[in-house]
Amino acid sequence: MLTIFIGLVGALCRKNLMLKALSMDVMGTGVIGYFLFIASRSGMVTPIVGNAPETVAYADPVPQAVILTAIVIGFSIIALLLVCLMILSKEYPTLDIDDIERVEAGKRTGKPRP
Repeated sequence: MLTIFIGLVGALCRKNLMLKALSMDVMGTGVIGYFLFIASRSGMVTPIVGNAPETVAYADPVPQAVILTAIVIGFSIIALLLVCLMILSKEYPTLDIDDIERVEAGKRTGKPRP
């Protein structure tokens, strides 16, 4: 939970877009870790066909598949976000939100760039 909170605070408080992306990745990692913590149970056996007795508690493979899917989706979202940041950095010399908003406000009012 602490990792999720640290990522959330970083995403809300940072002005640099690269640090916001990093904070979102930390938050996503925290969520995946929290789900793994909730889904893990001791004393369970992997559901593989074999000589296991009928009374053994089997681990449910669905949460594992969901977590694996969440990891892949999180990775692709961060990769897409970093590509968008690369494109944005070509247009603006900075990734600071305040500077980008100042430049955009100057474009709308017709004032030259600061």
